Amino acid sequence: MPQHDRYSTCPSCAEPLEEGDLFCGGCGRDLAAPAPHAPAPPPTATPPAVPPPPAVPPAAPPPPGRPPRPAAPPAVPARRQAVPEPARTGASAVRTPTVPDFTLAPPDPGAARTDPAAAAAHSRPQDPDPAPASPPHTGPAPGAPDPRTGTAAPPAGPEPDAGRTGTCAGCGTGGFDADGYCEHCGHARPHGRDHLEQEVPGVAAASDRGLRHHRNEDAFAITTAPRPGTGPAVVAIVCDGVSSSSRPDEASAAAACAARDAMLDTLPRGVQPPHALHEALGVAARAVAALADARVDGGHNAPACTIVGSVVAEDVLTVGWVGDSRAYWVPEDRSAPAARLTEDDSWAAQMVAAGLMSEAEAFADPRAHAITGWLGADAEDVEPHTASFRPECPGVVVVCTDGLWNYAESAKDMADAVPGDARSRPLPAARQLVGHALRGGGHDNVTVAVIPFPATAPRAGSA
Repeated sequence: MPQHDRYSTCPSCAEPLEEGDLFCGGCGRDLAAPAPHAPAPPPTATPPAVPPPPAVPPAAPPPPGRPPRPAAPPAVPARRQAVPEPARTGASAVRTPTVPDFTLAPPDPGAARTDPAAAAAHSRPQDPDPAPASPPHTGPAPGAPDPRTGTAAPPAGPEPDAGRTGTCAGCGTGGFDADGYCEHCGHARPHGRDHLEQEVPGVAAASDRGLRHHRNEDAFAITTAPRPGTGPAVVAIVCDGVSSSSRPDEASAAAACAARDAMLDTLPRGVQPPHALHEALGVAARAVAALADARVDGGHNAPACTIVGSVVAEDVLTVGWVGDSRAYWVPEDRSAPAARLTEDDSWAAQMVAAGLMSEAEAFADPRAHAITGWLGADAEDVEPHTASFRPECPGVVVVCTDGLWNYAESAKDMADAVPGDARSRPLPAARQLVGHALRGGGHDNVTVAVIPFPATAPRAGSA
């Protein structure tokens, strides 16, 4: 296997690299992949034009053990049309009785619903690696919702712990000395949004600034919501601020809080989880769009973020998303296949779906992480995607930003990274997944929520 530390700069975009990096922090290139013949230009504010489409390559056979890839949904999917269900997914699809655009069986990466030829013209550039010129961000900007407290919604559990744990997230073993530095690896104790953790009955989440960014632009919100006549629903929302936009940390915090509050409003009134999640993502989109202010943002892009959410209620789990944040299904029995439950709104996904590039070629391209769907005032026709599943065995749902999945991209890689006791110990599992990303290079903010399935949240009034 090629050595990751043989490069001093990224062979694709010339980003400086540090010893031990597995991925480029500028373009996301897998440093284990063969070097291209010529360095690709670094990403700019305007993505380069898409090259003329090459001949469509023959479809590669699926790797052994991976479920077959379901057919990609049409460009404008009919709301009553369902993607055929593979026979060996371990998480069978159920028809979603709601307004979402489709119900799908767990897909392989790559299916997309928009015209690949227009990908670059209607995409945001990938997030640049911000230079650490500013001091660490210690909380949301004035006026932004604080993900540790949210708005005046009903209490959903203890506030996220702002890095007050006794174990360093960077190495996972050391404690902090009197000066606030890890005694094992030397990392400083996190402050404010640099590192957050939270656990409520049935779900846990953790978020970290990472090793290269000067602030944490991710946000999460987790809660349980009572439902009339049945057990409570467990909700996790994860958002990733778009670094090329203005005030991305405010955008992600606003979206997470707005989506959570919307779920706490609709689920107790008996709205079905797929309807509730679809509506919540729309509420989040409007909350982020409302942040736009030309007097504050100047000539910069309006605040923007991606969002992914999951709801576990009884024996059905529902996911919804806009952008390239993801949800994975990881069964407790690791002999059963894991699955990715979402499809990226990204340039790379569109190229793969159109057959113009292989998955490896698309993700090695500097434009790979340019997103084609996001929340923000400049987003065009935001239509959240939702899907529902009825897994046939216990497991966990992993909801995360690309700061984690860049280091565990395939469903199998994610399953390998998830500890075997994640269903019974979701918070330690979330911590371990954050640590996995940091040990891989920590080039981006890292946020992950872990939801045990079936739901483990107690009914209201139970002992």
